[in-house]
Amino acid sequence: MNITVYCGAATGNDPAYLQAAQELGEWIGRNGHTLVWGGGGTGLMGAVANAALAAGAPAIGVIPDFLLELETPPAGFTNYQVTTTMAERRTRMIELADAFVALPGGPGTLEELSEVMALIKLRRCAKPLILANINGYYEPLAATYQTMVDHGFIPAEILSHLQLASSIQDLTKLLSE
Repeated sequence: MNITVYCGAATGNDPAYLQAAQELGEWIGRNGHTLVWGGGGTGLMGAVANAALAAGAPAIGVIPDFLLELETPPAGFTNYQVTTTMAERRTRMIELADAFVALPGGPGTLEELSEVMALIKLRRCAKPLILANINGYYEPLAATYQTMVDHGFIPAEILSHLQLASSIQDLTKLLSE
């Protein structure tokens, strides 16, 4: 399975985020899956990629050309699909995915999640989307989506495509179903 992982190019200020990224990468590699990620070697992106690669996972980095200098790739990694824009990157990562996972991240991660949710709403995507809700990180976002349902902006069934996992163990169980 190709697992597209969205996450930050920073590690955040909670060590649990870095640990979760490493655990997810290791699980992807140990279980014969392919990592699809934003191509960077820094922050949680680098942690998940390095762990997946160390555990033997094939990996595909999708990165805009202008980020190649800003987000140094993991050492020795060469399997890149280089795009010219962030929009092309998001599109390619969606095309490659069999499932989506979001670790904690910033505005870029939120943008990626929003695009997947919009495609789900438009019935253009039916792939699983799992948020790694490490220490409650994604609870405010889940509440925002519920507010959208409550106010009639998205149908309630859209939320059935969005799953929150409080640990990497819970997340990997969802991916294994």
